[in-house]
Amino acid sequence: MPTLVNYSGDDELYPGVSFCQNPIDLGRLCTFGSRVDGYYYTPNKRARISAPDMFEILRNEQDQNPTIDVLPDECLFEIFRRLSSGKERSSCACVSKRWLMLMSSICKNEIHKSEKKMIEGSASCDAEMALVDEDQVTQDDGYLTRCLEGKKATDVRLAAIAVGTSGRGGLGKLSIRGSNSVRGVTNIGLSAVAHGCPSLRSFSLWNVSSIGDEGLSEIAKGCHMLEKLDICQVSSISNKSIIAIAKGCPNLTTLNIESCPKIGNEGLQAIARSCPKLQCISIKDCPLVGDHGVSSLLSSANNLSRVKLQDLNITDFSLAVIGHYGKAIVNLLLCGLQNVSERGFWVMGVAQGLQKLMSLTVSSCRGVTDASIEAMGKGCINLKQIFLRRCCFVSDNGLVGFSKAARSLESLQVEECHSITQFGIIGALSNFKTLKSLTLLKCKGVKDIDVEVSMLSPCESLRHLCIQNCHGIGNSSLAMVGKLCPQLQHVDLTGLYGVTDAGLLPLLENCQDGLVKVNLAGCWNLTDNVVSELARLHGGTVELLNLDGCRKITDASLVAIADNCLLLNDLDLSKCAITDAGVAVLSGARQLTLQVLSLSNCCGVTNKSASSLTMLGQNLVGLNLQNCNSIGCNTVEFLMENLWRCDILA
Repeated sequence: MPTLVNYSGDDELYPGVSFCQNPIDLGRLCTFGSRVDGYYYTPNKRARISAPDMFEILRNEQDQNPTIDVLPDECLFEIFRRLSSGKERSSCACVSKRWLMLMSSICKNEIHKSEKKMIEGSASCDAEMALVDEDQVTQDDGYLTRCLEGKKATDVRLAAIAVGTSGRGGLGKLSIRGSNSVRGVTNIGLSAVAHGCPSLRSFSLWNVSSIGDEGLSEIAKGCHMLEKLDICQVSSISNKSIIAIAKGCPNLTTLNIESCPKIGNEGLQAIARSCPKLQCISIKDCPLVGDHGVSSLLSSANNLSRVKLQDLNITDFSLAVIGHYGKAIVNLLLCGLQNVSERGFWVMGVAQGLQKLMSLTVSSCRGVTDASIEAMGKGCINLKQIFLRRCCFVSDNGLVGFSKAARSLESLQVEECHSITQFGIIGALSNFKTLKSLTLLKCKGVKDIDVEVSMLSPCESLRHLCIQNCHGIGNSSLAMVGKLCPQLQHVDLTGLYGVTDAGLLPLLENCQDGLVKVNLAGCWNLTDNVVSELARLHGGTVELLNLDGCRKITDASLVAIADNCLLLNDLDLSKCAITDAGVAVLSGARQLTLQVLSLSNCCGVTNKSASSLTMLGQNLVGLNLQNCNSIGCNTVEFLMENLWRCDILA
């Protein structure tokens, strides 16, 4: 073509055919006017070119050849819905954003099926679309799972997920957490999911302000198999979409609603009417939710087994309904119910409806008093676990009364209940016959006082004792606990800096079956004597020993551990006064099979311990050398090369 355009010599015979091979094109040339007729006479002889604008016209016409992109969306929709295989639909969706969004708008029941049954391609043919990251693919009970977080949460990605998963068994679980600040998830993206993912069973929507009732209503229309709905911090969703969910998703079993200011009683009442399979309900920080919505749910859902009500404007009436109709409730959590009085909790207990309740958590509720907690102990005859947090009106009398009533209790956890003292704890322990675990967290009222326990019955069932950051507890308290609880196996005394060897030794001596896990982190007054005694008495059973922050522990303790601890696999010596000699002793103990060793902030451990750590590392899977300033980078690199199976933190 360049030769032809630039030709300026004499006339020559053209041996080939016309440059307009199509007769139609020849007709087009003849319509240009007399000027073109003057230059074109016969296709057998090349004409002298003196009209370049003619070829510009031809070139423009060639550029304007009709393509499929000029078709309207309605035509493309009819074409796309006749693509039967997942591979074809995915390939078309990759062409452009327009095609992707069109493809995602096609519902599964709108896909055209020929009279002859079409067989889908194999898994290799239905490969995942390039638009969806491969690392997001996991399996969840036979259904595909996707999770979009932050910047990845866009309408385009949702459309790609809807198209890409439709040919691979369908999407079963979708989580959207946060949204792209520039082009985040909107109702269009949820519509794509609703159209392409009718198999969706679990949907989670967290902190997405651009989603409204329209998008969630589309999910309700297209995803009738939905079983779990989790909505958190979605301010635009109201009762309208919750009502749509109730009508369109009768198989709903789990509903979690948190910090949604527009959802109220009307939506919960619709759920109560239309979702008979509801088993788990959690409602938190929804100011429009009151007694009418909660009572409707609790009185209508006969299969409701797990209930969580937090920071709601409900009153005694709702708790009375729980007590009367909660016959299937197994797990109950009540938190921040400021409008519920003592009478509400008392009625919930005496109503005798919570016969199957096994776990009860009450936090920051003013209505929990001595009388109400004793009533709950009497009414919940199968209660196995109770957690009281920030219940400031529960005192020793209430705890002792509860211990007499709750004859099946196995786990008691008390946190920041400052009205409970050591008298209440000791009295409760003497009454419990089935208690296996006792946890005290930050209870300022529990202080070190002398109490005669010889007349009290021991709690021989207790196996796990955890006392964390109760700074009033000292030697006398631990000595009494040791006498009352002779069958302890797990002991956690984190943060009890007032305890010394004199207090811990009686407890160690009274544990008859042998301790398995011992956590003494933050007990900085303990010395090598108590560790040596621990190793001598319980070396055949102890598996975990945490001495983090015990600054008086030296190499002498490591000698006792190396000689006596046969089953120890987790040892934490962070901030202890150990040196290279102690590490060498550990490495020389043939019977010791440590798997996790922490030497964080041990300034006495230097580069000289490289060979010892290498010997220990034959069994280690975790080694913590953080803030060991005396260990150089070269030593750390040496250990990483030789202990390739061990996860080293440095």
